[in-house]
Amino acid sequence: MNGYAQAVSAGVMMLLAVVATAGQIPASLGQPDGLSLFVAVDGHDGNPGTKEKPFATLDRARDEVRRIKKAGAPVTPVTVNLRAGTYFLERTFTLSAEDSGTAEAPVVYRGYGQERPRLVGGKVITGFTPHKDQILVADVSGQGLKGVAFKQLFFDGRRQIMARYPNFVPKDPVAGGWAYVDGKIVSMYSNLPGESKRLFQFKAENARTWARCQDGDVFIFPRYNWRSNIIRIRSVDRDSRAIALAADCYYAIRPGDRYYVQGLFEELDAPGEWYLDQEAGKLYFWPPAPLEGKAVVAPTLESIIEMGQGTSHVTIQGFDIECCQNTAVILNNTTDCLVAGCVISKVGYFGGSGVRVSGGRANGVAGCDISECGNSGIVIRGGDRQKLVPADNYADNNYIHHVGVFQKAGMGIDLGGVGNRATHNLIHDGPRTGIEFSGNNHLIEYNHVRHVNLETDDTGALYSGLCDWLSARGTVVRYNYLHDCPGFGRDGRTSDRWISPHPAARGIYLDDNCAGVDVIGNIVARCAGSAVYLHNARDTRVENNIFIDHFGSQVICNGWTDRSPYWRGSIAAMVKAYESVADEPAWQKMRGMATHPKDAILPGGLTMSGNVLSTNIFYYHDPNAKLYSFRDMPFGHNEADRNLVWHNGLPIATGQFVKPLDEWQSLQDRGFDRHSLVADPVFVAPQEDDWRLKTESPAFKLGFKAIPVEKIGPYEDPRRASWPIVEVPGARERLGTVR
Repeated sequence: MNGYAQAVSAGVMMLLAVVATAGQIPASLGQPDGLSLFVAVDGHDGNPGTKEKPFATLDRARDEVRRIKKAGAPVTPVTVNLRAGTYFLERTFTLSAEDSGTAEAPVVYRGYGQERPRLVGGKVITGFTPHKDQILVADVSGQGLKGVAFKQLFFDGRRQIMARYPNFVPKDPVAGGWAYVDGKIVSMYSNLPGESKRLFQFKAENARTWARCQDGDVFIFPRYNWRSNIIRIRSVDRDSRAIALAADCYYAIRPGDRYYVQGLFEELDAPGEWYLDQEAGKLYFWPPAPLEGKAVVAPTLESIIEMGQGTSHVTIQGFDIECCQNTAVILNNTTDCLVAGCVISKVGYFGGSGVRVSGGRANGVAGCDISECGNSGIVIRGGDRQKLVPADNYADNNYIHHVGVFQKAGMGIDLGGVGNRATHNLIHDGPRTGIEFSGNNHLIEYNHVRHVNLETDDTGALYSGLCDWLSARGTVVRYNYLHDCPGFGRDGRTSDRWISPHPAARGIYLDDNCAGVDVIGNIVARCAGSAVYLHNARDTRVENNIFIDHFGSQVICNGWTDRSPYWRGSIAAMVKAYESVADEPAWQKMRGMATHPKDAILPGGLTMSGNVLSTNIFYYHDPNAKLYSFRDMPFGHNEADRNLVWHNGLPIATGQFVKPLDEWQSLQDRGFDRHSLVADPVFVAPQEDDWRLKTESPAFKLGFKAIPVEKIGPYEDPRRASWPIVEVPGARERLGTVR
């Protein structure tokens, strides 16, 4: 046995002896009712891990806990305390089943006291020398980065811009800095034969000269303005002005699609840009400020922390986590594990999120501040869809902002599986949805979502849609405050002009036959398209909500027919999904599941049914705005009643007209809103976005129940990363709005 092993063994035996004789851990090791170990940047892994002689690494502390458990120590809570400082991890910190605690004796890795240790999944790059003009160069091959094809670079804690054409435009980050595919623009919803997902033509004015075009990537929104791709260039043909990509995009590439090219040395022409010559092992960088006293860091790890199969009762708390290639923290089939009070920022490239919980049960992300993620802030999965067994995984009390840096389908929270929840979160500044949900029986409540839908269209602050007849039945969306979601897209389907606000941005969007969702007690304000969009949604209940000043229609109900390509293209999958669960007792109790998809076609070929719009408040001022917009919706199979409508004394447009009645009366004549009222709701202070109702509001006579607005958003908690939350500036400030 070597000296190091002898020291460790002696330390363990001493600890066991103390526990056996005194019944508790000595005060010098931390808590009297548990074991405390310490890690510090100036520690040493040969130390015993006490406060006075801490370890140097998390790995060493984890291994010590393993040794103690294997040596047969009594079950006791374990706390591994990290002291303040920056820890550049050489490998992902991994935990497995053998690192588990129990409900009575959990294992906690945390920042000590109020100290906030910083975990970094990258390396500092030094040795920069002048190259040309303002551009510096460093040899990275001898700095632990040989062969590392990093796609991000951080300077003074800020993500820098890979050399690109056209250049990034800081004053216009959404609409500026794009080239556009050449050719005649066609509607993105028109199907065209023979389209390519990896070949496009650039305009003559965008012709460039690149010595090694295969080193570059194309960042592009193909066809639909829904999501982006980043794909390596295969070849460039200057004569035909064609760029061929090395892999397929999500969709076909069409004329007018916006793109830029990155990762080519010739495009390093602006402050903050960088280029990695991986073959030569050299980094070229034009720093936006002098290097002195400021670190240049490149990510080397895929993830910072990963809990694997079978890990249980482990908490990660109070860390600042940053700089990695992929998702920062991963919980994979764990049980009762928690990520709490962490600040997770500047993580992940195209597919990388802040935290991902996959499978398992009762795992949570709570009280974290999460920002600047390549993809989404938090991804939650888990549960058995066949039997509708919930996973009870959750995202609660988090502050999430500026996500979707690279993947523009990135969202604040991505909720899937069965029986999971997103509650009391504050989400803003994202390219697409604030919260997207699929699967079943989720709870989405008390969230505050604003200023999302900033870079895409056909989207919502909250969104669900999947053509399988089952999604997202049993999900409850209640007591959320959603507002100021502008959208961004073409001004018309064949226009080359891009605009924001854009009419295809909604508050709550139930898409593509989404079914069985309860939308109750939400406040939805100032979304460009509508408060609620039901796209052939069925069996939904939209009740007791407040809808305020949406620029198009307040509610859109667009159905399908049996001749619709959506219905025809989905019916086989819907039948298969329905029949796979039709005999399951849990599914038989689900609202609307008595109807087989094959039996859903109504007289006249319509298919949208079972929706109820009741006891809502509609309050809007734009003279051109409508109350409802309908298409292919059978009135006799959907209901609306006991709503309160106020268009500031103006006529109420519903798209229905029967002489001599006006549109509102014509709607009532069709059986909609027969007992609804037209009157001022009497809010406490609408000019200040105080949407509480005064006691004399006529809404109460219709059965409206007060919304608990005081509970919406994050709350003070010892495990919160910051309190009070200071909201980071973004689109609200850039666009000049104050709400």
